Amino acid sequence: MASPDCVPGSRRQPRILIVAGEASGDLHAANLIAAIRARLPQAEFFGIGGRRMREQGCRILVPCEEVSAMGLVEPLLHLRPILRAFRRLKRLLRSDEPPDLLITIDFQEFNLKLARAAKRAGVPVLHYVSPQVWAWRPGRTRKVAASVNKLAVIFPFEPACYDGLELDVRYVGHPLLDDLQPPMEPAAFRQSHGLEPAATVVGLFPGSRQGEIRYNLGLLADTARLLQQQRPELRFLLPVAPSLQQEEIQRVLAGRGVEVTLLTDASIYDVAAACDAIASVSGTVTLQIALVGTPLVILYRAAELTYRVARRLVKLPWIGLPNIVAGRLVVRELIQQEATPTALAAEIRRLLEDQDYRRGVEQGLAEIRSRMGEAGGSARIAQMAVELLSDDTLENQ
Repeated sequence: MASPDCVPGSRRQPRILIVAGEASGDLHAANLIAAIRARLPQAEFFGIGGRRMREQGCRILVPCEEVSAMGLVEPLLHLRPILRAFRRLKRLLRSDEPPDLLITIDFQEFNLKLARAAKRAGVPVLHYVSPQVWAWRPGRTRKVAASVNKLAVIFPFEPACYDGLELDVRYVGHPLLDDLQPPMEPAAFRQSHGLEPAATVVGLFPGSRQGEIRYNLGLLADTARLLQQQRPELRFLLPVAPSLQQEEIQRVLAGRGVEVTLLTDASIYDVAAACDAIASVSGTVTLQIALVGTPLVILYRAAELTYRVARRLVKLPWIGLPNIVAGRLVVRELIQQEATPTALAAEIRRLLEDQDYRRGVEQGLAEIRSRMGEAGGSARIAQMAVELLSDDTLENQ
């Protein structure tokens, strides 16, 4: 008897379990689903994800916001829903109708454990986005090689990390390039959201996880209030990730007495292009900003224990992806105690007012864009997925 978790459908079409536990993974997964469907129109997708995956026709078994948690300590607060989701997917893998393929995207600890369960159940695994073994815990390469069949990596220096291991590792280019579209003209975008077309606009990017909001949204609100006091003509935009509640953000901003325009459905590239400078939480979004070329400052606050443990483990001098890709400091980083409203406001003002400094940052961002490779990563990963699907699944396509 089939498990109740199984998605109904004919075995004549490939059934793909896809797991993306965070907002950035939801975006990458949606692009990948579209690329696989271009090759296998009847493919059926189900798993953990968000709005973008659902829009691509993926059946969402568990919303990603139920399992997403930042840091080393915070996941303990979400342990019950995380375990519940893991057990559900593990039952599915062991059922009478297991998926033909498991695709895991980032979300490393959860996904690598699930990948091991899949391999034991005889389900092939494609993992997309390598753990950051080049930054910390390089010994994880062996665990990855033992857990997955194929690994798609997004930075050109990553395949070398797996030299000597029996694992098909391919550099596919960064997935953000597949989603990149020419942004809307800034003046038109500003006007469409109630701002003066010629206004000087600062972006406040608080992240997509509840933990990031908890530790960083108030900091950004205080920074905006200080900037408003210093330069009353400034206007502020804040994109709200699909995984967040707009009302929660409004409460924090209202409590600080700061006026900010919230954007719930706008493209992150349109928002970034409409800004003259941005204060952003560290994460994938900083690479999206870098692709647009808007000067930014990167900030991050986390639970103190998380920060102390991470500082001991991480061997790189930077945490911001733009700086990691560039191999040098392009964008200033203000982390933990250094991340104060005064420091952030001073850096934003420097980006707006010191034209030589601004040009240097813009040149560095252009260098980062050139280092990120070419578009088409989703199609290359789709080819890896097709290779893993068994012949008997595909013979009726």
